[in-house]
Amino acid sequence: MTATPPRMRLPGMEGLRVAVTAGGSGIGLAIARELKAQGARLAICDVDAAALDSARAELGAEVADIADVSDPDQVGDFFANIKATMGGLDALVNNAGIAGPTGGVEDIDHKDWARCIDVCLTGQFLCAHHAVPMLKAAGGGSIVSMSSAAGRFGYAYRTPYAAAKWGVIGLTQSLAKELGSANIRVNAILPGIIEGPRIEGVIADRARQTGVSHEEMKDDYIRRISLRRMTPPEDVADIAAFLISDAGRNLSGQSFPVDGNVEAL
Repeated sequence: MTATPPRMRLPGMEGLRVAVTAGGSGIGLAIARELKAQGARLAICDVDAAALDSARAELGAEVADIADVSDPDQVGDFFANIKATMGGLDALVNNAGIAGPTGGVEDIDHKDWARCIDVCLTGQFLCAHHAVPMLKAAGGGSIVSMSSAAGRFGYAYRTPYAAAKWGVIGLTQSLAKELGSANIRVNAILPGIIEGPRIEGVIADRARQTGVSHEEMKDDYIRRISLRRMTPPEDVADIAAFLISDAGRNLSGQSFPVDGNVEAL
């Protein structure tokens, strides 16, 4: 299948073997599309079988596995399949995450807290655990980890999500120091209010929690963005591809907001 031409041609992308978690829809699919357009070889996973099948057909991904990143066995199987099918790995996009519960700290159930942390933070550790030996064997590479604007602000009524995304920043900076001598670069992207059904669900939950209408809450979110607009997932994909490419060869341990300058949450 012929990929849509990229908006900008990046050096060093042709033939790179890249794994993208939650690559079946949303930001993950946008990233996978951009990487494919840049000439990368793709391995994707997702928990949504229908989305995964559609993405595999569109992208021609060499590996497309059902995998919950919070499950150590499923993650292990995904990366074992990458090694067997693609012979190794050059980059990892740690994208998988969930919105988590919305509610006051006294109302959030422990299981909902744990599930959010397991997917959004522990899942990134598990993927890095399996990816790093292959990156080292390749002579180096790149890890791009998805944090959030919630990773630089407190986020009332979304404490599990914010805590996990702050944790991603700590994981990113720690791995950048640990893996730099192996020529592995580790950076985080902090998306803000991304266009799509996920943020609409978050806004709806927050509106119910605070007793205002959906439109009032949506307007409130947008007023907190300096550019007064939501961010399309393709803009996040551009930065992910840049960080993986040779154009980002001296970037590591950094966090890059892609959010129109979210001023507060």
